[in-house]
Amino acid sequence: MTTLRVLSYNVLSLRRGTDKVAAVIRACDPDVVCVQEAPRFLFWRRRCRALAAAAGLKVVTGGRPAGAVLVLARPGLRVVTTKNVKLPWHPPLHRRGMAIGVFEAGGSEVTVASTHLSLNDAERLAQADLVLTHLAALRRPAVLAGDVNEDPDDAAWRVLAGALADAYATAPLGDGLTSTAATPRRRLDAVFVDRRLGVVSCGVPEVAGLVEASDHRPVLAIVQVH
Repeated sequence: MTTLRVLSYNVLSLRRGTDKVAAVIRACDPDVVCVQEAPRFLFWRRRCRALAAAAGLKVVTGGRPAGAVLVLARPGLRVVTTKNVKLPWHPPLHRRGMAIGVFEAGGSEVTVASTHLSLNDAERLAQADLVLTHLAALRRPAVLAGDVNEDPDDAAWRVLAGALADAYATAPLGDGLTSTAATPRRRLDAVFVDRRLGVVSCGVPEVAGLVEASDHRPVLAIVQVH
């Protein structure tokens, strides 16, 4: 049995500085990072690569083709396959999507996906169903991390937590509140884990620089891979 450290982090398009976000990521020592609000406009590829390099990681997939979500991983983690998905949306809302990487960990293959759901209630609920459909099609145990843009008692969150275990609810560490970083009152960000996997712990990591780096606090889940 091995463990996979999965970090979910809305990085506010790196508006507060790549170096500040990278410092937080490094302090969390993740195997995989699921980024939301990655750079999506001018020089987005270069800026995503710069974030990965500053954090000591590699870009796996995502960015603009995935609706500004991104998957990064430590260099030694083998990538089996990748996929980017654009989810349906209605302008003028931001385009949403998924960045998906399948990794080999401890002799098993595990899907890890980053997503960021809509601000619109109905659209968000439809997107949650589609996210689960895409994960199921890969036929591997999955870890889904992202900014759900709603609270745990709301409809889309309940759909996700019905299909996958809410890692924080399973093995909570700390208060779990992610928004805002300066005055955390809501748990908008989460890691959901296939029930065939285990959860050692999940919560907001106690590292320096959270308020300075982004308007969200990250979520770190330690997942057991059988």
